[in-house]
Amino acid sequence: MSNRILVTGYTGKTGSRVYTALMNNHADVRGVSRNSVIPFDWYHEDTWAHALAGIDKVYITFQPDLAVPGATDIIQRFVQACRMAGIQYLVLLSGRGEPEAEACEQLIIKSGIDWTIVRCSFFMQNFSEGFWADGIISGELVLPEVATSEAFVDADDIAAVVVESLTDDRHKGKLYELSGPELLTFNEAVAKITNASGRNIQLIQVPLEAYIAVLREHQVPEEIIALIGYLFTTTLDGRNASVKEDISQVLDRPAGNFDNYVQNTLTAGLWLKH
Repeated sequence: MSNRILVTGYTGKTGSRVYTALMNNHADVRGVSRNSVIPFDWYHEDTWAHALAGIDKVYITFQPDLAVPGATDIIQRFVQACRMAGIQYLVLLSGRGEPEAEACEQLIIKSGIDWTIVRCSFFMQNFSEGFWADGIISGELVLPEVATSEAFVDADDIAAVVVESLTDDRHKGKLYELSGPELLTFNEAVAKITNASGRNIQLIQVPLEAYIAVLREHQVPEEIIALIGYLFTTTLDGRNASVKEDISQVLDRPAGNFDNYVQNTLTAGLWLKH
């Protein structure tokens, strides 16, 4: 029997890591994105069938986030497409504390297809592989005001759990909640980057309304603005201010901490001025 894996969003933070690890393990893997040889676009359903052809397992990373309006309907239709294509196993990247993401999880769980859910905290890599990186590089990171702590999780750990799930049947039917090993405020996280880099990096927290106004000035798409507003109110209201042990249980090692992430990022030169 074939065991071919589809990685959606294979150029993204977790998708790229999962795809690379599977390739290094000589797995039969197909990576897709809007610009891949076989294109895949969540918002163009006519791209799905070709991407799913000949596939047995799928790693689902919905862009930009399962919390955006319409995501639940798209995931429901994608699950139907997976059933039509004979997919045997789905691994879903989900978010902690997001009711909309949990609705999408239920669609996977009730799909009739074997599944694993990987529900994650804020990625550490948001500081180095997204638009927050520009603020770190410039020495001034501006974010909406938030008082709670977050158990930032390393995308390398997420990918390792996903790869384990895709390659070991014992993870079928499991919902894993992934976090880092410590709670940090955004101030504490930026202070760790400052101390390790030897650079003066200021975190400036502004009211959400002011932050959104600046995003609109820079013509950020409205769906991204709405998502940021959602994340900095709903998911950062303290509901996720706890540490989970699922990473260590799955990988039989501790979850990566923020200090190690910072050192690895500095070594990789991701915060060097362009």
